[in-house]
Amino acid sequence: MSVRQAGPQRPGAAPATRGLRRFATPRTPQQERCELCGVPVADGGHRHLVDTEKRSLACACTPCALLFQQPGAAGGRFRTVPDRYLADPDHHLEDGAWELLQIPVGVAFFFRNAALDRLVAFYPSPAGATESELEPSAWQAALGGSRLADLLEPDVEALLLRRSEGRAECYLVPIDICYELVGRMRLLWQGFDGGAEARADLQAFFEHVGRRAKAPGEVRRP
Repeated sequence: MSVRQAGPQRPGAAPATRGLRRFATPRTPQQERCELCGVPVADGGHRHLVDTEKRSLACACTPCALLFQQPGAAGGRFRTVPDRYLADPDHHLEDGAWELLQIPVGVAFFFRNAALDRLVAFYPSPAGATESELEPSAWQAALGGSRLADLLEPDVEALLLRRSEGRAECYLVPIDICYELVGRMRLLWQGFDGGAEARADLQAFFEHVGRRAKAPGEVRRP
């Protein structure tokens, strides 16, 4: 299995002396700004775009997010992350199918990379988002039975799977919350299995997703 770290790109870490001073000096809250047009982003108006060339997320104001919902805007480089959550309560995942994924934890998310024209799989780890390069037969065994797979929008949505105590959960979610989950797990992870705090946070995260998710027939395609 080949793995590599992936996810939204950020600037490198500051030198140690600057880092220590950062904790010793009160910080002034900074206004969030749209990374495309530079305007301040008000609370509740914060959206994300996927930069398909850099494979990263960008913060956006509502007008820019609406602009890049249009097919072909900016040559297709930027795509707005939708906000729909769908659930497949009937999804069944055999033990053998999960083992084919070669993912060492009970959570993974899958999205279709439009440039590569294939599905890619990631899972949270202490190092961040780690990619598992799968054969088509592996993800087909895990996802082929889900009715959500045909609804997945490339680059901007993901199928989020969780396997716990022999039960599988399958959701279609915005891609940005998957990276949010990765960041939370990286911050809280302790020991081999993540630790009690990480497991509690993971449970709360999936409860939140479950409350938001609707049946596919209740939501139109973005």
